[in-house]
Amino acid sequence: MLVPVFTLKLNHRINPGMVTVGKYDGTHPCLTAATQAGKVFIHNPHARSQHFVSNRLLQGGLDSDTSLLNINQSVSCLTAGILNPRLGYDMLLVGTQTNLLAYDVHNNSDVFYKEVTGDNVRSLALCDFDGDGKKELLAGSEDFDIRVFKEDEITAEMSETETITALCHMNGSRFGYALANGTVGVYDRATRYWRIKSKNHAMSIHAFDLNSDGVCELITGWSNGKIDARSDRTGEVIFKDNFSSSIAGIVEEDYRMDGQTQLICCSIEGEVRGYLPAGRELKGNLMDTNAEQDLIRELSQRKQNLLLELRNYEENSKVALSALGGEGDGQIGIIPANTQLQTGLSVNIDTAKQSPHVELNISTFNDTIIRAVLIFAEGIFDGESHVVHPSAHNLSGQIRIPIIPPKDVPVDLHIKAFVGYRNSMQFHVFELTRQLPRFSMYARHAPATASEPQSYVTFTVSDRVQRVVMWMNQNFLVPEDIECPSVPLDVCFTSLRDGGQLCIKMNMNGEVTIRTEDIDLAGELIQSMASFLAIEDLQVEADFPAYFEELRQILVQVDDYHSVHQKLTAEMADHSNLVRSLLVRAEDARLMGDMRSMKKGYMELYDLNRDLINGYKIRCNNHTELLICLRAVNQAIQRAGRLRVGKPKTQVISACRDAIKNNNVNALFKIIRAGSTSS
Repeated sequence: MLVPVFTLKLNHRINPGMVTVGKYDGTHPCLTAATQAGKVFIHNPHARSQHFVSNRLLQGGLDSDTSLLNINQSVSCLTAGILNPRLGYDMLLVGTQTNLLAYDVHNNSDVFYKEVTGDNVRSLALCDFDGDGKKELLAGSEDFDIRVFKEDEITAEMSETETITALCHMNGSRFGYALANGTVGVYDRATRYWRIKSKNHAMSIHAFDLNSDGVCELITGWSNGKIDARSDRTGEVIFKDNFSSSIAGIVEEDYRMDGQTQLICCSIEGEVRGYLPAGRELKGNLMDTNAEQDLIRELSQRKQNLLLELRNYEENSKVALSALGGEGDGQIGIIPANTQLQTGLSVNIDTAKQSPHVELNISTFNDTIIRAVLIFAEGIFDGESHVVHPSAHNLSGQIRIPIIPPKDVPVDLHIKAFVGYRNSMQFHVFELTRQLPRFSMYARHAPATASEPQSYVTFTVSDRVQRVVMWMNQNFLVPEDIECPSVPLDVCFTSLRDGGQLCIKMNMNGEVTIRTEDIDLAGELIQSMASFLAIEDLQVEADFPAYFEELRQILVQVDDYHSVHQKLTAEMADHSNLVRSLLVRAEDARLMGDMRSMKKGYMELYDLNRDLINGYKIRCNNHTELLICLRAVNQAIQRAGRLRVGKPKTQVISACRDAIKNNNVNALFKIIRAGSTSS
């Protein structure tokens, strides 16, 4: 459904994910990409007589359509867009680890060059997530979450199984995503439509309408050089092509300036192909052959599967007849028709060989044995599946599998169990699904068996105690359902991860108190309870003395790092001025033939250059430590927001950021505790 319409061979290697198109004069589109040599090339085939030559932008050759922009640092991101609507043309923005350059290609001049402080955000996209006609910011991070920002507020979060490496808006509230483990898929709001996983890595994703139906398909460029287009509804492949090397980026633009928008795919070796949707008269000729081959391949595979299944039935029938004739032990062939699998989940804390864990128990109720178990789940295992295959002398009708979820999220366990007899050659596969509760890694204990944590959150709900008890029974793994008490509710748990204590209390007036030293756990509990009880706005009082002291030390470190940064910047400026002075003096001495003074001047320059290099290393280390501290401060603000719901959440985040801007530490802690500075 896509036809190649042009091919380019650019003599530059392209960094993955760093490809864009900009109209730097407002009219002519120019393909732009970052190279591995700290440069950015700009391909402009539309104005061949135009040559740029300056300290920063150099022509690639006398007859070349490519200009090179010297960055002299490793480029980490690249895009183009209109910064000033009155100018009417695109600016090029180039990001490095520490700086952001906005460059006016048309006038060959810097717009600004600023030092920036960033976080480990791996991907960004704009999407009307909530359907209100205004676009929200989607951010994919290294902690496996896709977050939706509406101004300063996080309105939604979706947890994935790996780092989110790419996001792109599809249609309406629908968007595509790619993960570092080779997964690509599509979300509609917070609901995942589909996903597929490949052994290759998705280098770039893009939304493009292949069949002119007004709905974009998801185009993916892979590390093995493959390009494929998938339906946004089902994930079905409807187009594919191959490059000789890994894909670096995918963009779209009317690059030939003939009124038709092409899909432009670039490989890391500099090969560029432009595609157009095939016309109706060509679609049948182009696709029929591939469709027929795919259909033949699919039917052949189905035939092989059916033949294999038939052969298994025949083998089982022979074994069963042999057993009936007295030649076998009666436990080889077909298992009883009423064979069923039973599953159970429990908390195991009394174990000497393993750390405390959740235990999945799978068993049969007759004399059959379980030969192997496959479990598919997200975010639990090292990968997405886990296989248990007992040795021959340990075969039985029961298997206990330890599970240790790293996060407090509900997980569906998709279980496949191979059931048969000890001497069976073929096994029956049972498939079932069991949900792991969100807070399964907490074991209940009596309230008086451990000291209560000093940190707490408290709030009031309008629901009865019975509703809170129902929430606990659904979200915790307890041997028996917690019964609704006639006296105030008091339930305690121990974390299987670190042994931390958790106490949940509720009196008859609706006041709920959660005691835990883990502020993240408190936020997860509040968000889960608010969702279950359909609470739209919830104000909370909180106190976490140990965490607040840790945060206070981090804020002190931030001030120290800022002071060191300013001092190092001032020293670097002084050294730069001294370099100019020494260089002029050394050159003057050389011109006057004073070799002794010239040699002395260049020796001083050498020493000064060494000091500048050492100072740069110190600045880099200081910058890295500053980023770590700023990230911790930002996480503290988000944690304070997670303790609230609705408008109070938005107000707390905004007030915390204002306190940080005003360097008012006392106000910051008061806001986190009470939700505002007025109380």
